[in-house]
Amino acid sequence: MAADPVLRLEAVSKRFPGGVVGLDEVDLTIATGEFLSLLGPSGCGKTTTLRVIAGFEQPTGGRVLLDGRDVTALRPYDRPVNTVFQDYALFPHMDVAENVGFGLTLRRLPAADMRRRIAAALELVGLADKIGARVAALSGGQRQRVALARAIVCEPRVLLLDEPLSALDAHLREQMQVELKRLQAELGTTFVMVTHDQTEALSISDRIAVMNRGRIEQIAGPAELYDAPATRFVAGFIGTMNVLEGRVVERRGDGLLVAAGPLMLEAQGEGPGPGEPLAVGIRPEDVLIEAEAPDTAAARLVGTVFHGRSLRLHARLADGTELTIDTPRRAASAGFAVGDTLFLSVRPGAARTLRAA
Repeated sequence: MAADPVLRLEAVSKRFPGGVVGLDEVDLTIATGEFLSLLGPSGCGKTTTLRVIAGFEQPTGGRVLLDGRDVTALRPYDRPVNTVFQDYALFPHMDVAENVGFGLTLRRLPAADMRRRIAAALELVGLADKIGARVAALSGGQRQRVALARAIVCEPRVLLLDEPLSALDAHLREQMQVELKRLQAELGTTFVMVTHDQTEALSISDRIAVMNRGRIEQIAGPAELYDAPATRFVAGFIGTMNVLEGRVVERRGDGLLVAAGPLMLEAQGEGPGPGEPLAVGIRPEDVLIEAEAPDTAAARLVGTVFHGRSLRLHARLADGTELTIDTPRRAASAGFAVGDTLFLSVRPGAARTLRAA
């Protein structure tokens, strides 16, 4: 992350009537030009965080700073931020140009400047030919682009996106993910996006803050979150993860040797001393199917799922532990049948130690 922060949350809390905790002393620093996603399940605090940044919610504790200036008490329209809402919030009685330029009219800019900026914003989102179109005549993807153009035309320091692609079908959503990242890179504007879609966050974010119960459990780049989740929650929320309960056998360099049922695992990360219990996470692609050998564990195949280029296998070890295994289809040309015995090992160093929270 760049050393120049545009946005900081310092110990921000939000408690709703009845004592419901929305945010619990959240600390967050976002760099200028960064694309950061707030990711988590419903009720985790991600939308509340966005609304506090925008000024739609007042925190019950802590501060919000933009470019080092405390804006905690400022009203939304006094902050250099704009928001793209989940439902787009376009004005149906206005054409595209009027929708895009609405924020500029409040600033009383000269008409020539407004026309230039509206045209430039629509060019950026690929809708220059729709400048006079009615909103009702646009597709869902085009309406999303109009909402983006309306947000960027005012040149905000931070652009906030609240589940911006959730109303689109899967194919269009994937296209818009590419467009959103392209637009952010071209503008150099700081984007903060709320999403519950892990694939979306992993695809386009520079960093992701994974939230749970009003707190940030881990904030890191997509690869680090996937390869080295810090907690059980993050491991279970990002991708598919086998979480096994084991005990530390011994320390080995920077890692640990862990016994998890019949499996002996070389795990990376921090952990307790020998004999102590420990949870470890293993990605399905790191569980290997091998020939029977002393260092493999036998498992019974209980189910298979077709995943295009790979097969997802569900197997049960002798102690009842269930494992999910991803294997390339070409490596499985002989086929698998429920009830088959598989001999499994784990790629050395692929297991990760997981803390509770």
